Amino acid sequence: MKRYLLPAALILMPVVVGAQSGTHGADHSHMDHGSHGVTPAPAPAPLSEGGQAAFAAIQEVVAALMADSGTDWTQVDIEALRQHLIDMDNVTLRAKVRAEDIEGGARFEVTSDVPGVMASIRRMIPAHAATVDGVEGWRMTAGDIDGGAALTVQGGDPARIRGLGFIGIMTVGMHHQTHHLALARGGNPHAH
Repeated sequence: MKRYLLPAALILMPVVVGAQSGTHGADHSHMDHGSHGVTPAPAPAPLSEGGQAAFAAIQEVVAALMADSGTDWTQVDIEALRQHLIDMDNVTLRAKVRAEDIEGGARFEVTSDVPGVMASIRRMIPAHAATVDGVEGWRMTAGDIDGGAALTVQGGDPARIRGLGFIGIMTVGMHHQTHHLALARGGNPHAH
C-alpha cells in the first residue's frame, strides 16, 4: 500500500496547488496576462481617522501650523492644547451634572470628588461662559461652587436650553476649533 501513496501524491499535487493559488479551474478572462496571471490588489483607501479624538484634534492643529508659513514656532505650545483637551475630556466624561430648571432657562451644577476633574471644571466652565455669553441670545454666568462650578443659562426658548442640557450648551458656538488653534499658537484665549 505504501508503494502507491507517493505516485498518488504526485498526481494530486498540481490539483491541490492550483486550488490553493486560486488558478485551477478558475475563469482566467479577468486576469492581466501581461503580469503572468496575477491581478494586483486595489489600492487601499487613504486613512483619515487619527484613532483617538484628542490625538486627531492635535494632529489637525499641527497640520494647520505646519501648512502656515507665518507660524511663529517660538510661540507654539502644543502642550497647552493637550492640557485643554484633558480638561475637555474630564468635563465631558467624568463630571457629575445636576440640572435645575429656573425662570428663562437652567442652572447646571457640575462637580467631582476627583481633584483633577474638579480643577478642569473650574477652568472650563467660567471660560466657556465668558466666551459664549450672548450666543443664541443667551445670558451665561458661571461661578465656583463646592466641588466644581455652576453654569446658569437664560434667554429665549428656555425649552431648548433645558433640552440641550449642560454638555449640549458647552458645544454651542463652534468656537472650539479657533480656540484650539489659538492655544497651540501660544495665545491665551481665556484671558479677558
